[in-house]
Amino acid sequence: MAAEIHSRPQSSRPVLLSKVEGHQDVVSAALLIPKEDGVITASEDRTIRVWLKRDSGQYWPSIYHTMSSPCSAMAYHHDSRRIFVGQDNGAIMEFHISEDFNKMNFVKTYPAHQNRVSAITFCLTSEWVISTGHDKCISWMCTRSGSMLGRHYFTSWASCLQYDHETRHAFVGDYSGQITLLKLEQNTCSVITTLKGHEGSITSLWWDPVQRLLFSGASDNSIIMWDIGGRKGRTLLLQGHHDKVQAICYIQLTRQLVSCSADGGIAVWNMDISREEAPQWLESDSCQKCEQPFFWNIKQMWDTKTLGLRQHHCRKCGQAVCGKCSTKRSSYPIMGFEFQVRVCDSCFESIKDEDRTSLATFHEGKHNISHMSMDISRGLMVTCGSDRIVKIWDMTPVVGCSLATGFSSR
Repeated sequence: MAAEIHSRPQSSRPVLLSKVEGHQDVVSAALLIPKEDGVITASEDRTIRVWLKRDSGQYWPSIYHTMSSPCSAMAYHHDSRRIFVGQDNGAIMEFHISEDFNKMNFVKTYPAHQNRVSAITFCLTSEWVISTGHDKCISWMCTRSGSMLGRHYFTSWASCLQYDHETRHAFVGDYSGQITLLKLEQNTCSVITTLKGHEGSITSLWWDPVQRLLFSGASDNSIIMWDIGGRKGRTLLLQGHHDKVQAICYIQLTRQLVSCSADGGIAVWNMDISREEAPQWLESDSCQKCEQPFFWNIKQMWDTKTLGLRQHHCRKCGQAVCGKCSTKRSSYPIMGFEFQVRVCDSCFESIKDEDRTSLATFHEGKHNISHMSMDISRGLMVTCGSDRIVKIWDMTPVVGCSLATGFSSR
């Protein structure tokens, strides 16, 4: 059956279905159990918990396991019921969960890192557990033998990870604001390229293997879309959050991007339209509109007997301009600017009222979101953060619905 997409009114918003409380410290990660009314959480309070929904509608922990060190990252493979938990001490522990989700058996420990584990992914076809850590490296280990296969070091803490299972390419974001694309082999790896565009540390990554697009969120409050398949590098810059972007998820079927920030903001971006790429900023010794010198242009200041002006940039055309030639501010959603930014006066005149129509919806999660995960097939999202609360959301009012994936109209 063909996918049927239903548009939603702008006033629709996420519906909070449940709150899960009881952790004694920050919840590092939370994952929805596919096809079950359950959530798996990992916390800085050193616990792994499996929460199942009871007849009362409340979630209660059916599994409560205490680790030796704070839990910092988690990966769960539902078909094999395997869970991998990264810890603050650098170790990764593997467990197997019973079919009724009431028992968890220890399998093995992987000495993956010398410092806090920041991200984990598990590849069943190659039987690899791949992870990044604050020891500035990515490691990949064999889950059959438990042995280390390879490591690659970066210049900064490795903060997040995405992996293409078919091609064995890994994307690693780090605290310097750089993303490294690696090709992993059995005992070695090669650096394919590095992506630079953010002005702050990379906090989240999402890889879409269908369209071969990479999305990155950072502490500079922005999101960048990279066209990896088309080898175009940065193609879109999205700015709509007022704090660092902590988590992102791209829904390929509906062409929507969901992002969450540290101030509790939840944004849903419409990516199913033709957008414009933000221009690279141009550099000049004088204003490219009125030709007045900038303050470092000593020669022109001396020749014209004028004081130098401060340099700014128009976000729409990228030209270097002075304050007098860029007195206006405007949003320009088609280029990703959802709130008002500096534009030169001539660009301001070219922007029509309809050009300012928002291409994203913004919602309030009402807690500091440090991690988010989605069950796209059911339109559910789980968020967690430093307030120790886990929230489960129905996202179908804002991400549309599809008969193909089982989203239901409400």
